[in-house]
Amino acid sequence: MAPVEQWQNTIVTFFITYGFRVVGALIILAVGALIARWLGGLTDKWLKQHLEPPIRILMVRVVRLIVFGLAVVLALDKFGVQIAPLIAGIGVAGVGIGLAAQGVLGNVIAGLTIIFTKPFRVGKYIEMVGVNGQVTNIELFSTTLLHSDNSRVVIPNRKIVGEILHNCGNIRQLNLSVGIAYNSDVKGALATVHEILNANARVLKDPQPVVGIEALAASAITIGILPWVAVPDHGPAQLEIYEAIIKQFRARGIEIPFPQREVRLLQKASA
Repeated sequence: MAPVEQWQNTIVTFFITYGFRVVGALIILAVGALIARWLGGLTDKWLKQHLEPPIRILMVRVVRLIVFGLAVVLALDKFGVQIAPLIAGIGVAGVGIGLAAQGVLGNVIAGLTIIFTKPFRVGKYIEMVGVNGQVTNIELFSTTLLHSDNSRVVIPNRKIVGEILHNCGNIRQLNLSVGIAYNSDVKGALATVHEILNANARVLKDPQPVVGIEALAASAITIGILPWVAVPDHGPAQLEIYEAIIKQFRARGIEIPFPQREVRLLQKASA
């Protein structure tokens, strides 16, 4: 029975010595969790009007993690763990991790820059660093674009900040053209194009489409057609307008010439 009594005495001594510390540490952790949840809720309400949902959720989690981390440090202090060396060790480890992950930290800083300066928002169509698409997600590390072929382009945020950015917003301008023969009725062709654009439901009325003679090519008069459409309608509108142009031009006798060249052979008169 001696070993059993020895274990019992050890357990009783442990609870007498550390019981209140354990209870105190648990209370600190519980209070820390409640405070972290409360501050997270306040942060979520404050950021709801400023940031997109994914970024807002991430920031709320960071706030909760920091508050709960402080509670853990205070709980460890109850057990006699020296806080100052612990914080110093965390700081040294943080410096080492920062040096090893400069690219990741660069993306985070760039992500915060995008969040607070707001050069673009979710839903806008942008062009930059050789890619383009509609912004679907902005995170701390990367920004996701939806390309016109429904593929997704993920760009590290440090590749965005400091680069030239073309923000089209919610609309895009089509750059279309069609050639007509030199002997065609130019005024009638321009009027036909205007009718086609007015009849197309995808073409925006404001801003008004721009239609005019773009160039005098070798085989045709080129008519430039520059209407605005919503971002999702960019591809379908282009197909519909070209189809309507061919149909209406053929019905009205407006010729769309193919490239041609006139060659003349000159024969020298015999002496």
